[in-house]
Amino acid sequence: MTTTGTTVRAGRRPLTAASLAAALTLTLGAGAAYAYFTSTGTGTGSATAATMQTVTVDAFVSGDNPQSALIPGGTADVILRVTNPNPYPVQVYSVSPNGPATADTSHPDCTTTGVTFAGTGSPLSPATSVPANSTTLLTLPGTAAMDPTSHSACQGATFHLPVTMAVRK
Repeated sequence: MTTTGTTVRAGRRPLTAASLAAALTLTLGAGAAYAYFTSTGTGTGSATAATMQTVTVDAFVSGDNPQSALIPGGTADVILRVTNPNPYPVQVYSVSPNGPATADTSHPDCTTTGVTFAGTGSPLSPATSVPANSTTLLTLPGTAAMDPTSHSACQGATFHLPVTMAVRK
């Protein structure tokens, strides 16, 4: 077999600066990766938890117009004014009854109100968030009920419903 041109000899080629740099980079990179994945460390840290300030609940005030009226044998909405003094928002988790309903002072003969508060499920649905440092009106649809035993002296009364509200950050 005859060939013309340059003869190519099999064997080692001399290392050039570029190939040497590439080999060193790969070796050093693998070593750094190995060190990254196998290194350990120790240290300390600290954090403090702030105490949540009391979120208050008040009855609605003049201007907070309820959408429904309470009548014997019926239900009505309960409106609460929720004030969050914390520097972060809170979520109302549940509202539950905390005592008997009483009529306002202008209805002193309304001794048998027949009014009850059903409360809400836990968690409250839909979820209600109260922004930081603010007050929000919370309407609880159909959670007040009046049975037929209510005295007629209760007509036109506003009822105070003691409640307990659970909130979460």
